[in-house]
Amino acid sequence: RKQKAAVKMHTLLNLHGSIPTFIRITDGKVHDVNVLDEIDLEAGAFYVMDRGYIDFERLYRFTLESAFFVMRTKTNVLLQRRYSRPVDKATGLRSDHTVILTGYGSATTYPDALRRVTYCDPETGKRLKFLTNNFTLPPLAIAEIYKKRWAVELFFRWIKQHLRIKAFYGTSENAVKTQIWIAVSVYVLVAIVRKRLGIEASLYQLLQIFSVTLFEKTPILRALQRYDTRDELEQPSNQLILFDF
Repeated sequence: RKQKAAVKMHTLLNLHGSIPTFIRITDGKVHDVNVLDEIDLEAGAFYVMDRGYIDFERLYRFTLESAFFVMRTKTNVLLQRRYSRPVDKATGLRSDHTVILTGYGSATTYPDALRRVTYCDPETGKRLKFLTNNFTLPPLAIAEIYKKRWAVELFFRWIKQHLRIKAFYGTSENAVKTQIWIAVSVYVLVAIVRKRLGIEASLYQLLQIFSVTLFEKTPILRALQRYDTRDELEQPSNQLILFDF
């Protein structure tokens, strides 16, 4: 009888090189917020997360260690507005507020003020509310920072589509983790090769080339010269809308 199970791959992606700096593979039942306890925070760095990681006691550690977070807020988060700052609505911004938490427990676990930036995505018309502990950047920069989470979506899409993690060859914990780590290792190796050799082709294009020259003893640059990566190796066009998650 087939058994169904789920795993989660919690990933911290360094956007300077699109390289994962932290990966934790857990059972599907493990709550996302638990993984925040394992991350070594870097002072001054920005951490962009989805709403599954909202836990104000854990997020307060970011503030205490001088790190910043940007995330979308949940509708059930109770807030009280303290201050309002003017915004240029022509840019898509709708509001820039200083708020405090008023919910039971959250007001105690996160006693400091927070910043809530509301932005209307011009492509979808969707109104998005971002929560951050950074008060110095312009409000539009907060929305732009959240857009960087798109790199994480691309990372997971790349892993699933191009490294064949649509189905697992084994059902044991070790088999599943091994297949995931092999996929991640391939991703990192291709990224390193691309960086060191100064290759302009995308990671997707490189993987396509490597897949057809896998058993050839051909230098990488010579293999790349066989293909015009601008025309012959087109990338998939079914791209996600930037804020559609």
